[in-house]
Amino acid sequence: MEKDYRRARLDSKTRALCDYAVKLTRRPESAAETDIRSLRSAGLTDDEIHDATQVISLFNYYTRLAHALGVEPEDFMPSRPARRAKNHSLAGTARKRTKKR
Repeated sequence: MEKDYRRARLDSKTRALCDYAVKLTRRPESAAETDIRSLRSAGLTDDEIHDATQVISLFNYYTRLAHALGVEPEDFMPSRPARRAKNHSLAGTARKRTKKR
């Protein structure tokens, strides 16, 4: 599942949630009431949909923020392509700020 959840054996609730996460990540402006209805049909409650939307959105926000600032992953995390941080004008600033903490 690490590479492609669509090939994994997932229950319908988990698959619907993964589809929703991909949609919110790739095309957030396309989210609609039909997505909420699909998630409900798959068995998610409104609270679960709300929580999932919050987590998906925050993860996307933090990932975009880190990429934009050129923040390097922690030592325990797999490296992402070097092209982002090495040539980024804010990469040094972001690293200095995170090391001070």
